[in-house]
Amino acid sequence: MISASKTVILALGLGLGVLARPAAAQSVICDMSGYKPVDGLAATADANGLLVTWAADAGQTARLQIAVQNGAPLIQDLSLRAGDGAWTQVVSGATPDFAVVSGLRRMSMQQTAPLKDLKIPLTKEVIDRYRWDPFWDAPLDLREPDKMGGYAGSIPPKEGIPAAGQPGFPRSPSEIQRASVSYKISGCSVRTEGARIVVDYPGVELGVFSGLLRYTIFRGTNMIRQEVIGKTTKEWVAYKYDAGLKGLAIGDTSRVAWRDTANTWQEYKLRGAVNQSSVPLRAANRLVAAQQGGGSISAFPPPHRFFWSREVATNVGYNYYRKDSPTSYGIGIRQNEHEDYNFELFQANWSLYSARPGTEQLITVFLYPAIGKAEDAVDKSLAFTNGDRYRALPGYQVMNHHYHMDMAQRLQKEGSPDVKLQDFVAMKAMGLNIISPIDSVQVTLFNESGDPMPDANSAENVKKRQESNGKRLALHKMLVDGARQHSDDSFLILANEEVFRGPLGGHTDILFSKPTYWDERLPGQAAEEDIKGYGKVYHIGSADDLMTMVTKENAIISMPHPRSKGSTGFPDAVKDRAYFNHPNYIGFGARWGMGLDGSERRLCEYRCWPLLDDLSNWMADKDIPLKRVISISEVYGQSPGDDIYGSAPVTYVRLAKLPPPEDVSPLIEAIKTGYIFWTSGEVLVPNFELQGKGRQSKIVADVSWTFPLEFVEVVWGDGKTTGRQIVPATDLGAFGTHHFEIPFDARGKKWVRFAAWDAASNGAVVQPVRIPR
Repeated sequence: MISASKTVILALGLGLGVLARPAAAQSVICDMSGYKPVDGLAATADANGLLVTWAADAGQTARLQIAVQNGAPLIQDLSLRAGDGAWTQVVSGATPDFAVVSGLRRMSMQQTAPLKDLKIPLTKEVIDRYRWDPFWDAPLDLREPDKMGGYAGSIPPKEGIPAAGQPGFPRSPSEIQRASVSYKISGCSVRTEGARIVVDYPGVELGVFSGLLRYTIFRGTNMIRQEVIGKTTKEWVAYKYDAGLKGLAIGDTSRVAWRDTANTWQEYKLRGAVNQSSVPLRAANRLVAAQQGGGSISAFPPPHRFFWSREVATNVGYNYYRKDSPTSYGIGIRQNEHEDYNFELFQANWSLYSARPGTEQLITVFLYPAIGKAEDAVDKSLAFTNGDRYRALPGYQVMNHHYHMDMAQRLQKEGSPDVKLQDFVAMKAMGLNIISPIDSVQVTLFNESGDPMPDANSAENVKKRQESNGKRLALHKMLVDGARQHSDDSFLILANEEVFRGPLGGHTDILFSKPTYWDERLPGQAAEEDIKGYGKVYHIGSADDLMTMVTKENAIISMPHPRSKGSTGFPDAVKDRAYFNHPNYIGFGARWGMGLDGSERRLCEYRCWPLLDDLSNWMADKDIPLKRVISISEVYGQSPGDDIYGSAPVTYVRLAKLPPPEDVSPLIEAIKTGYIFWTSGEVLVPNFELQGKGRQSKIVADVSWTFPLEFVEVVWGDGKTTGRQIVPATDLGAFGTHHFEIPFDARGKKWVRFAAWDAASNGAVVQPVRIPR
């Protein structure tokens, strides 16, 4: 038995009592050279293990005692106390638990099709650039291609891509590896990072990954980050993981609790049979908690980085419990190996995480110990996502775009625009007050690159366009009528469209200022025509026709999912074309997941933000506005109970009030030229400004957050290259606000932007601005 050292007691101003060390604990030397005592944080180590104590939630102190037993880490004690009261033990004798299933990443035909139309040879270099970023890939699906649902033209090619070393179909069982964590811990290191303590235990094997176990303790909150930091040397790894705790003792008061998707509390008291495998829980908010006596602990994932992109946001069971023996059990977070079987059409869309060789994969679970019942741990954990709601910000509206709701088709099927779709109910409940459904429009005149089809004006194709034009106009009118019927002064629905195979290349989102009708132009047809029931109708047969309509109607254009899906190769291929440099072509829509690497400390780190910086450099010397980024969803129909919050970002738009649906020009102008920022929801940047000139410049930003902030960054470019300054924010705890003033030498730079990221890879990105010359 040992007592906490005087260093610990003085650092916290609190006595810690006496803790027992198990006789079986191994002698593991902890490197404490990176540790510095900080007020409210303390760590001591000896041959028996490590003790970390910290000032936790308001009025509470927490302690975590870890030993190494038979080469494996053991949580001997995790306890809390309020004020000077008695310690409440939450966990004793538990082990961190991880499992991984990995497969082989493949590039999809949805990606190769636009590259072929652009006449880009599918060389190994080209494939290697885009192979990490598929939407239609399911590395664990062993079925034949003709049994993979309704998108056979989008999945990876059956014959493979031999020139790039990508194998064909069906997938081989030998590609798939399942593994549980294996520990051979022989040491540890402890370091102080601002207002947190980081503890590393090297000697972890997890399937294709080798690395270390890491615990991060954050001053000011009970929350603990438990993760394996692993690397692989294998090429083209795609994977999913489960993580949590095992070895939790079963006693008379033990129970597991969670809310179901109807928001009703459920519990299991562990009195049933031993489980052969984990029991998936379709728990609301991705949260499950275990309770023993007067303490409880929850487990939850990073709320957004945990999710690759899908066509639906249905909860497939992101938590689990598992009764391992009559005396012990585990809880944690999990991902399925397949899409919900109710969506057979989308089974081939289950892409998993990517793991580029040599990158540090963040296999993360958050733990939240609490005094009280399991329900208390769940509710306190839920504060980190604001209850899965987007916070209201005075002077701002909260918007998201690109919902594949098939809104017009569904209302048309119902026979009335007055039918309230469940999607509206679910999204309004999250704090969204502007939603932008997009009806998908596939044009027959053009190929994926925007070039005219050779047979576009054949008699057969002209007849098809004549038949589809009337249907399209009727559908769009239903979309307009439905948007008007379900909008009010607190909730606005927009009537927008996504164009496939349009004249601009890639995919094209059109956001309208007011109801606007168009169809495909027929041979000899005028560019505009008044049609009864619709008014002015534009007939679009070229990029010039489309841009004329956009200009006259004050619409804006955004490219969804660039460098992925049907926009692979774009906007790079059109960056010098006149329409792309039009001020109404504002930029692109971004969400993570169409190529989600598990190493990302910024959501969409590999695909989205390098593109935003490329765009800024492309536009730097042109007399046009810099391009912008807005949030998109990509999800089809959504219902209450779906994990909508975890699946998409939002855009905060500085706009005093909502415009009427008949004319949303104030909103369009705000998106086009006003102050907006992209965010996952946990981090907000309500104010940003570049002040001063030259070497006396500075970046000024107000930031608020829930999860402890990790860093903020200033990114700039000179028209050719990009630079960045990362400002660590680890001294800032959970649930804070801060006014940043960052010195910035603007000399030789042409644009700059600001972003803030937290401990769960959540963040907010401000639009780039020009630097005055």
